Order: sequence, then structure tokens, then C-alpha cells
Amino acid sequence: MKGINILLIEDNEGDILLTTEAFEESKIVNKIIAIKDGKEAINFFESLNNKREIPHLVLLDINLPKVSGHEVLMYIKNNDRFKSIPVIMLTTSSSEKDILQSYKNHVNCYITKPIDVTDFMKAITKIEDFWVNIVSIPSK
Repeated sequence: MKGINILLIEDNEGDILLTTEAFEESKIVNKIIAIKDGKEAINFFESLNNKREIPHLVLLDINLPKVSGHEVLMYIKNNDRFKSIPVIMLTTSSSEKDILQSYKNHVNCYITKPIDVTDFMKAITKIEDFWVNIVSIPSK
């Protein structure tokens, strides 16, 4: 499969860097856009038009400034234009409440970020392998 557009909604600079590096190490060229708060993420979706491409995949943190990841997820999944975009909740929270709420709001999968850097990089590689190489994602 050719590269895809990935929207990373994450406020932690370290996690943005690690995620971007993990995707860059692959042989597939993916375009990654990083957004650092929930309000900015919703503004991004609202501004999408012919000039900006709709992402093929969203990696979303729960704990975001201004608007939470749960609220961003609800915005995406309640919008006919975006609801078919796969959303992966990638967060430090392992709370059963957060997991349940995410799935109730139609997240496609929930991954608790590994604390160890090597394990984090492996998790991102597995995300890419599954969502880029194995799964068929709608083109738009």
C-alpha cells in the first residue's frame, strides 16, 4: 500500500517525536500532521476543504488541553464527513472508564502507551503494520 495521511493529535512533544520517528523508519512514506490540542483538532476538521486532505487515520490522545480527546472523538464520529476515518485512541490512561467511554463513542481501537521508549516504538510500528499494510482504509 502507498503512504497514508495520518493526523496525530497529541500534546506531549516527546510522544510526537517518537511517533513521527517510528513512522519515518518504515519503508512506507506517510504524511503526518501533528496537532497539540483538542480545540485546534476540531478547527482542523472544520477547515478541511479541497486544499487540505482528509486524514486516512487519526491517532488521538485523551488528555489534551482545551478540548479532551473524548470530545474530539465524538466530534469526528458524529460528523457524516469524517465518521468513517479510523481513530486510534493512543493514551497513557489505562482507566476502564476511559476505555469504555472511547468504545461507546466508536473509537476503532484503544492502545495504552507503553512507558518504555523501545516498547513505544514497537507499538507504533505495529500500528503502522496493521493500519497501513493489512487493513483497507477508505480513500476518502
